[in-house]
Amino acid sequence: MRAKGTWLFVGAVVAVWIAVAGPGFPHGDASAGPKPGATGREAVPNRVMTWNLCNPCKSGDADLAAEIAASAPQVVGLQESCTGQVERIRTLLRNRHGLDYHVEYGTVLHRWGRCGGAPWKPGGYGEAILSAAPMTDAVAVEYPDGGSEDRGYMAVTTTVGGRELRVFNTHLAERRQESVRAKQVDVLAKVVARYDRAVVMGDFNAVPYAAELDAMWPLVKDADPRCGPSAGGACEPTTDWHSRFDYVFLRGVGASSHRVRASAHSDHHMLYADLTPAGGAQRRR
Repeated sequence: MRAKGTWLFVGAVVAVWIAVAGPGFPHGDASAGPKPGATGREAVPNRVMTWNLCNPCKSGDADLAAEIAASAPQVVGLQESCTGQVERIRTLLRNRHGLDYHVEYGTVLHRWGRCGGAPWKPGGYGEAILSAAPMTDAVAVEYPDGGSEDRGYMAVTTTVGGRELRVFNTHLAERRQESVRAKQVDVLAKVVARYDRAVVMGDFNAVPYAAELDAMWPLVKDADPRCGPSAGGACEPTTDWHSRFDYVFLRGVGASSHRVRASAHSDHHMLYADLTPAGGAQRRR
């Protein structure tokens, strides 16, 4: 009877573990071996992309990896991502799609309700950057005021289109928190201004003409030349509720093209830009 009771207890513990694993629990087999012809694929060398993965939409890791692979960006900035989830996506990109990425994280909180793990060791949640080229000088900064949830930005130096570039990835405070976002943009803009060549991407939770973006526009231009702070700008929506919240901002570089791709696996669309070389080597002031 004691042995039976012990196994019942073990079974109960396993059931509880599965229940608390939360959104970070694997969806699909990230360790699956490579598909035929999957090895050695090259990313588009001048393409940068931003995508809010929508946590807790609970989309499968394989679906998210396939969406990224369809565009094959050199660099992709992810928001609302879990560290374990991103690691599984990286494995799938390598094994199933032949795309090998380096990774850096901008974790802003640890919460098992968001990212699974154990209650005493929850998974990390925040931003991540995947890059086909190595990254250096990585930083991750939490904003002094995140609003209703911790928020921050991260930055790395990497190679895009054969040139060194500083890449920023951020997720600003939620909607209806305009004053908080304005302070966050002030923090971010002061750092971006130190670089002659940079890409600033992410989910800004603000339309282009929102006052909280005023500090950013003098420093950058949108990858879409039609999109700007004017209320009349023809900015393509990047969310399921038809708002432009996601951006690829350019400083000291140009873009030959851009595209918004809707996805059934997130309430945000993927946005990418193909960069053109402009200006000289990166110089930090």
